[in-house]
Amino acid sequence: MSSPSGLFDLGGRVALVTGGSSGIGRRMGEALARAGAAVVLLARREAELAGAAGAIEADGGKAAALARDLSDPAAMDMLAKEASAPFGAPDILVNAAGVNLREAPEAITPESWQRTLTLNLTIPFFLARACIAPMIAKGHGRIVNIASLQSVRAMPNGMAYGASKGGIAQLTRAMAEAWSAHGVTANAIAPGFFPTALTGPVFSDEATAAALADRTAMGRNGRLEDLDGIAVFLASEASAYVTGQVIHVDGGFTAK
Repeated sequence: MSSPSGLFDLGGRVALVTGGSSGIGRRMGEALARAGAAVVLLARREAELAGAAGAIEADGGKAAALARDLSDPAAMDMLAKEASAPFGAPDILVNAAGVNLREAPEAITPESWQRTLTLNLTIPFFLARACIAPMIAKGHGRIVNIASLQSVRAMPNGMAYGASKGGIAQLTRAMAEAWSAHGVTANAIAPGFFPTALTGPVFSDEATAAALADRTAMGRNGRLEDLDGIAVFLASEASAYVTGQVIHVDGGFTAK
């Protein structure tokens, strides 16, 4: 029987984290590396990506950087092969890349709608499908998607983003139904308000940020370190019987 601490040990595991150059993706990659996983960080911006991988290595972890554009679903099979080169096929996939254009309904174009849906919803499916065969062969895998408060409630100028994140909640359940019998769990984290590049417009206004903090049960907005525990939990043996779930890490925003 594993000790409680051993349940969270990711030694010998390989994690692929999209959006790994900044924000939630970078923080989750760091947390998985500290738990023992070898981490492949994937994002578009090469310099930022190299800095994120370097920070993990400087902290004693194993990391590789893969600078790629996630705009083409048809390229996911090749991307999965490239991501397997540094440490082997990923056991853990974190779909953290995303975009929020914050457009009013009348300003949304077919192009901006498709851009949002492609990066936030289409790519997580096709990348997971490209990574699934080795996970099934080993009888073990962890898929962690990023949902949102907008998976369950509407917010101003969030029609396309909300549609994509509502889709992520259902995609996560469908992934669990399809693959969990093979030892692959699929869950999603729905963050509250955290300071990242995507939420820059929110946190740039102190009054708005304070009002959002006041709407949480804990009375504050999120800090990136608040994601460390849930990231390791969902990637580890500690969550072996948890699948198809959307877990809100929001300080009680949705409870109040």
